[in-house]
Amino acid sequence: MKYAIVESGGKQFKAVEGSTIEVDLLSAEVGQSVVLDSVLLLVDGEQVAVGTPVVSGAKVNATVAGVIKGPKIYVFHYGQKKRIRTRVGHRQHYTRLTVDSIVTE
Repeated sequence: MKYAIVESGGKQFKAVEGSTIEVDLLSAEVGQSVVLDSVLLLVDGEQVAVGTPVVSGAKVNATVAGVIKGPKIYVFHYGQKKRIRTRVGHRQHYTRLTVDSIVTE
């Protein structure tokens, strides 16, 4: 099985060919191809390549499948003895990527 650990937006994701990953919002349109060249680890069967800090010549080709919203969270501020109560909701936007291929040079 061939997979790679890639970094996007300061977070690490496991990319397997044909699967989908959800990364932080990217400025790419739906259907556009994206190249993730920050590959930290590459595994191809028995061969393992660990980057220092990235694997040179390795990249992941992906296609933008859509933009989704994460779960809603609530932030509640409470000030006792001052009658301060504020409640704010937030939903983070993510980009769903379909991994097309993992390329090594």
